[in-house]
Amino acid sequence: MNDKILLAFSGGLDTTYCAVYLSKILNYEVHAVTINTGGFSDKEIEALRDKSQELGFASFECLDVTKTYYEKCLKYLVFGNVLKNNVYPLSVSSERVTQAIAIAEYAVKLDILTIAHGSTGAGNDQVRFDMIFNQLLPQCNIVTPIRDQKLDRQTEIDFLKSHGINFEFQKAEYSVNKGLWGTSIGGKETLTSGQTLPEYAWPGQITEFQPMDLKLIFKNGELSGINDENFDHPVEAIQSLQNIAQTFGIGRDVHVGDTIIGIKGRVAFEAAAPMIIIKAHALLEKHVLTKWQIFWKDQLSSWYGNWMHEGQMLDPVMRDIESFFVNTQQYVSGNVFVTLFPHRFILNGIESKHDLMSDKFGVYGETNNKWTGQDVRGFTKIFGNQTSLFHQINQS
Repeated sequence: MNDKILLAFSGGLDTTYCAVYLSKILNYEVHAVTINTGGFSDKEIEALRDKSQELGFASFECLDVTKTYYEKCLKYLVFGNVLKNNVYPLSVSSERVTQAIAIAEYAVKLDILTIAHGSTGAGNDQVRFDMIFNQLLPQCNIVTPIRDQKLDRQTEIDFLKSHGINFEFQKAEYSVNKGLWGTSIGGKETLTSGQTLPEYAWPGQITEFQPMDLKLIFKNGELSGINDENFDHPVEAIQSLQNIAQTFGIGRDVHVGDTIIGIKGRVAFEAAAPMIIIKAHALLEKHVLTKWQIFWKDQLSSWYGNWMHEGQMLDPVMRDIESFFVNTQQYVSGNVFVTLFPHRFILNGIESKHDLMSDKFGVYGETNNKWTGQDVRGFTKIFGNQTSLFHQINQS
């Protein structure tokens, strides 16, 4: 009986090559799993099942972990207002760590100790997958045909045809990866330092041109409603907002950053709902959190996002930071008012019973109700005393 191997299967050319190579050349009994993090439609999943039958997998499973993805990952990116380099909402990196964990758990369920994935040797995903597999299954064997053989597209297609596999793999001008937290797009322009995508390359085309007002309802830091509609789960709220906002072409950008393997990389993305949610959540926090809560959240958020980007989701310090994030959300409840326009949005303001900008205590720059002018004179002397002493002693 052949050794069993679990293949992380997306249905694309690379993982199709892996499927045939593993079974026909390496003589593995191939079991395949697709991890859906909100990027596959029912029609696409059905097409994957059909393809899996044609490839002769010993078994195939599509696991929908969209809600787990939110609960274990995206929720904390919102709580932390996490944007990599103040630009990118970690659409792909957050997906990959979630998918890698789900694959490892499924391997345990099937009692399979050999895992294959279709990553190349030039990107971040190979590190994320390998590292998480090693952390959760230190005894596992990882097989990566595309990376190890340094294959090009035509070589893969020729190999598949030689084994009777004639799937139509059209050479797309742009590679697109869709998930709950955004869509990434790669193409010839992202391989340069000075070009952006042409209009036709963006998956979400602009169909709305008139401004639209929205009320986003947050409860303990989570988006729970839009206008007068409340949702049973934040995933549904995210999907609803995405359907509305992507028609305005909101959330488009090109991110350039430092990869795990030490080179610079560029990726285009569109993430209408994530960008609006993060910015709206951050505005609400400005009103309801104290100065020092916001300060320490900012420090931890940047570090948390970078560590997730580099695949270190299982480091226990991540759970410690998440506990801090959760604790800060106790009073982050209220409404944020947003106006959508083509290519952009405006945050108009908030309303919350926890708003610390209360006229009971004073109006900035106009009136105060809790202190006197004499109080301010004394406070100012004490607050600036150390610096005053420095300059008096070091007058020269």
